[in-house]
Amino acid sequence: MPETSAEITRLLVAWSRGDETAIDRLVPLVHDRLRRLAGRFLQSERPDHTLQTQAVVNEAYLRLIDQDQVDWRDRAHFFAIAGRMMRRILVDYARRRGYVKHGGEALRVSAEELERLTVDRSPELVALDEALKTLASRDQQLAQLVELRYFGGLNRNEIAEVLGISSATVTRRWRMAKAWLYRYLVQGERDEL
Repeated sequence: MPETSAEITRLLVAWSRGDETAIDRLVPLVHDRLRRLAGRFLQSERPDHTLQTQAVVNEAYLRLIDQDQVDWRDRAHFFAIAGRMMRRILVDYARRRGYVKHGGEALRVSAEELERLTVDRSPELVALDEALKTLASRDQQLAQLVELRYFGGLNRNEIAEVLGISSATVTRRWRMAKAWLYRYLVQGERDEL
């Protein structure tokens, strides 16, 4: 069943207004996109990784269903929240597996890896999570932009819609975010923006 933006938005609004049946109609429309997001996050994990794509999607569904206070605006907003939840699921999983937190043993990431920054390996996911927390304390919108792009799977226009800014601003702010993340993750600099 192809996902249609208008139908997804209509169902999200109905769900926000208390229509309990809306979630049942929404799930088939968003399931494939959520699986693709989760699959992208897990695609470069080790082959024997115990967390599977469907498990991430199922956990995300459970967390989304508990979101009764969210005023869903549209499809992009939904996928942004879902991506954020998947990020939390994967970071929590990585931490439970005992990976070292970012800090004294800083991870080195090449410029090429930063360009395609994904959650390939759990230690890097934990390092990225710590970097995003630091970035959010300095510039919340930049951190949101990174989160929407990598964890929400949104494109430039969808990010602009969610953040209420122009596509050109998204492009400019994205360059800023990449530069800051490069300095933080690769060069180990902890300077201000």
